[in-house]
Amino acid sequence: MGILHEDVVIIKQTENENEATVITINCPDKTGLGCDLCRIILFFGLSIVRGDVSTDGKWCYIVFWVVGKASTRWGLLKKRLLEACPSCSSANTLIYYPAESQPSKPPDVFLLKFCCRDRQALLHDVTHVLCELELIIQRVKVSTTPDGMVMDLFFITDARDLLHTNKRKEDTYSHLKAVVGDDMVSCDIEMVGPEITACSQGPPFLIPPEISEDTFSLEMPDGCQHGSLQSDNVSVTMDNSLSPVHTLIQIVCRDHKGLLYDIMRTLKDYNIQISYGRFMTKEKKDCEIDLFIVQADGKKIVDPSKQNAMCSRIRMELFRPLKVALVSRGPDTELLVANPVELCGKGRPLVFYDITLALKMLNTDIFSAEISRHMIGGREWEVYRVLLDEGDGSSVPRRKIKEAVWRMLMGWER
Repeated sequence: MGILHEDVVIIKQTENENEATVITINCPDKTGLGCDLCRIILFFGLSIVRGDVSTDGKWCYIVFWVVGKASTRWGLLKKRLLEACPSCSSANTLIYYPAESQPSKPPDVFLLKFCCRDRQALLHDVTHVLCELELIIQRVKVSTTPDGMVMDLFFITDARDLLHTNKRKEDTYSHLKAVVGDDMVSCDIEMVGPEITACSQGPPFLIPPEISEDTFSLEMPDGCQHGSLQSDNVSVTMDNSLSPVHTLIQIVCRDHKGLLYDIMRTLKDYNIQISYGRFMTKEKKDCEIDLFIVQADGKKIVDPSKQNAMCSRIRMELFRPLKVALVSRGPDTELLVANPVELCGKGRPLVFYDITLALKMLNTDIFSAEISRHMIGGREWEVYRVLLDEGDGSSVPRRKIKEAVWRMLMGWER
């Protein structure tokens, strides 16, 4: 007895915009599958408001209730979710991928060189086009010349794996031209080596302590510092008494954009298998998560040191899933945002999109921007550096800029 390919992922759209769309996934299991699915859903700009996960170690059944924008391309979302699911022929065994040996080929990296006349919100509009085309931004270097010209260098990968074709390149050019119009001067796409997006092994250049030191500690702050940005209090507990074969993790916290992704990526990095899980939000604010888990060897987590380490890591990832700082660079102001990279090398979706959108809504221009990766505190981090163009003096207070970017990243902008 098998399952039809089209039934592996079923999306039941709601006719009422106030109700959630239901996504059902029925496929062979693998360690980290939940993380991969949640990352895709986050990339499509959707929020998971409820979820149920169950598996026998070979086959899994997952249901997500999601809400989001009316323009969601559900057919394309289904295709991407299908691609993340193991084939049905692998259902005879649990697919376990050690974190240091992921079995996927690194995607080809392309350099998009884009030159045009500057205007307000240009960088966000270009970023929006790339996201719509499923061109994933790996690194960025953007600069503005004194005569008002902008040179954008985007190092990107293609989720559709078609950017090597002329048709895909021409389609990208036409979409950018439609947004920029006659201000476009040149646009070129070429393949580059994967080393161009490699993580820097040296110390991060000019990264302030707010980003590079205390915020990378697994220890929770003793109290909320004045003006600090974080989620509300997070409760994470473990219990081995409710199941003879599973460890129960119970999490209570405030909801934020990508919450379930943050939990799943943390468990994936620890090579933890979820046997049963339940996630739900209450009044679109508070979340309760129950997860029955086992280690890679199929056993409970009984070592107190392992329990404490995992609880601390989950608590910290949910307390401050991203780091935001606003610092002075002489007379200029620089915005810095950092997020952890999964052990498989994948970063958090739509961070640069949210940063540029928040600045656009504040009518704050960007003079230059850069995305790079650094090893800090033994982990790889993606660091976004945005130099603000304040002209004759910004009318937006720094604290308001920092808060607006944070709230956009957390999905609290409304």
